[in-house]
Amino acid sequence: MICRSTLVALLLLTTMGQAQAYSYAAAGKEPLIDAREQLLTAASEGQDASAVLAGLTEELGYLEQHHKVVLQAPLAEAIKAKDVAATQTLLNRAYKAEIERRLEGAGQNLGDYQTAKVLVVKSKRFLDLILPALSEADRKAADGALAKVLEAIGNPGVFGVGAKTADPEAFKAAEQELMTVLAPL
Repeated sequence: MICRSTLVALLLLTTMGQAQAYSYAAAGKEPLIDAREQLLTAASEGQDASAVLAGLTEELGYLEQHHKVVLQAPLAEAIKAKDVAATQTLLNRAYKAEIERRLEGAGQNLGDYQTAKVLVVKSKRFLDLILPALSEADRKAADGALAKVLEAIGNPGVFGVGAKTADPEAFKAAEQELMTVLAPL
């Protein structure tokens, strides 16, 4: 009887742990990603995108202030001029700044595995949108660098088994490697 209740308790703990382990993957709202198609369509078809851009004021303003990229005015001009290539280039710069922002946050939270992992996984969503603008070699290098970033945040293991502590030095090196690949954007 004791073995049976112990087995049931372990089964419940394992099931609850799995539910929590996958909770970080919830996509959440990413206004810059969600607005991408609308902005590119507006640029290609000459539509008014002022409402879409107004909805991105907070995100773009933050990136301009903290990551020293100019985005809002040039993006409005590119869309108005029906310049799809310039619109795409500016969105890539915004995504690069978002990757930098998320990885800086992950670096500051290396002691909190869940938070660091969420930030790295979210940065991957932005990287996936930038990859088509890179050469094949740079795509592989960027993916490899992000994989190193993810590895460097460590892993709590399962009930502590297989736990790996975060490696701040490896994290910083991999982050720098990724940002170097993305620098031309």
